[in-house]
Amino acid sequence: MPDLSVSLEGVSLTLPSRAGKVEILKKVDLSVKPGEALGIVGPSGSGKTTLLMVMAGLEQPSGGIVTVAGQRIDGRSEDQLSAFRRDHVAIIFQSFHLIPTMTALENVAVPLEFRGVADALEIARDRLGRVGLGHRFTHYPGQLSGGEQQRVAIARALASGASIILADEPTGNLDHDTGEEIIRLLFAMKQQEGATLILITHDPELAKRCDRVAEVRDGRIVSGAHP
Repeated sequence: MPDLSVSLEGVSLTLPSRAGKVEILKKVDLSVKPGEALGIVGPSGSGKTTLLMVMAGLEQPSGGIVTVAGQRIDGRSEDQLSAFRRDHVAIIFQSFHLIPTMTALENVAVPLEFRGVADALEIARDRLGRVGLGHRFTHYPGQLSGGEQQRVAIARALASGASIILADEPTGNLDHDTGEEIIRLLFAMKQQEGATLILITHDPELAKRCDRVAEVRDGRIVSGAHP
């Protein structure tokens, strides 16, 4: 069985600014069990998204240890991190990040094709069907609603086979009803895949759907850091 846990030990991140160095994360400790759904909450600017980016290897910490899927990822090169994300981590963004000149099917298939997966289009068709978009294969992002675009993003994330899902405000650009629909789908897909889900949200009711909630304030986790 693959290791689907996430662990941060004493993780700090300091970035330069015109006013001097700014501490974004301050010796953060966090552990997430395999298959767990963790909600991360906190005010804007508290460091939630940065925390997620560190877990994804999209931001290098200034100090501490980051272990994802049983592998230490802090200090790795960009090429190594890119390969790691490809195989282990699915990221779902608030702003969808779809390629506007590609159809829904192509958007889901292209990461698989980069990996050299022979049946990339078949997998993409299956994943789009599972998120209810079997009738939208040939539509471009501009022809889809916000909810449909987020469904494509979820299908693309899960098509990779990665079983650690990092979601940054995945309903932030959607109306309430569409957001509810997307969250139901995301949790259903997590359950079906047996995945670990780490979800950033401003919505306390959404956070309560997770197995556990961690609160971030001023670059520190003030509650819920460990099971």
